[in-house]
Amino acid sequence: MNAVVARLTAGELLGRRRGVVLVILPAVMLLLAVLARSADEPVKVTILTIVAFSLVVPLLGLVLGTGAIASEIDDGSIVYLLAKPMSRYAIATTKVVVAAAVTVALAAVPTWAAALVLGLSTDVAIAFALAAALAGICYAAVFVLLSVATRSAVVFGLLYALVWEGVVGGFVPGARVLSVQQWALGVAEGVLGPAAAADIGLDAAVGATTGLLLMTGVTLGATWYAGQLLRTLRVTGDG
Repeated sequence: MNAVVARLTAGELLGRRRGVVLVILPAVMLLLAVLARSADEPVKVTILTIVAFSLVVPLLGLVLGTGAIASEIDDGSIVYLLAKPMSRYAIATTKVVVAAAVTVALAAVPTWAAALVLGLSTDVAIAFALAAALAGICYAAVFVLLSVATRSAVVFGLLYALVWEGVVGGFVPGARVLSVQQWALGVAEGVLGPAAAADIGLDAAVGATTGLLLMTGVTLGATWYAGQLLRTLRVTGDG
């Protein structure tokens, strides 16, 4: 971690340019929760699952993960950071930690609030908030890596977030086990317990331990590889 890089990254992520998107996504989730208050409990859980884990959390991770470093690479200002006597792994780790922290704050709290607005129990709200936090951390790391790996990170990120996580990972049998949202929902299911999860219609593709291990592995792996790519990124800014 580097305090200077963390401060600059936080300022970039919380600037006015991204402020609207960062507010709109949680606001839409809360609005839909208000509109769905009269639905049956399994329907409420389905709505929250789709909105939070197929749309809001991955899109927040995309906006914040790419915003942590993509603009610096695009405008060439990354060369000044890379020219300093600083570990490239420290830079990558700092970018991921800051992006993940903001994603968690903007994903977990609104998910918890939306669950309560829907009239779901406190236990369900906490389980879903924890799942949203873990998924947000994983997404942030993946999208920071994607930003270092390609100049088209936003395009590929949108395809991944909307197509894979939103459609394939949520509904296609077999492919669901490779979805971050399913890993996170597996943790939520584990927190609630089999009986309580079954009562609300929550059926993740993987178990809690598997989901937690997969998210941890992807997060650490993506952070490490982002640092590795930064080591080979040419200081001229065209790498």
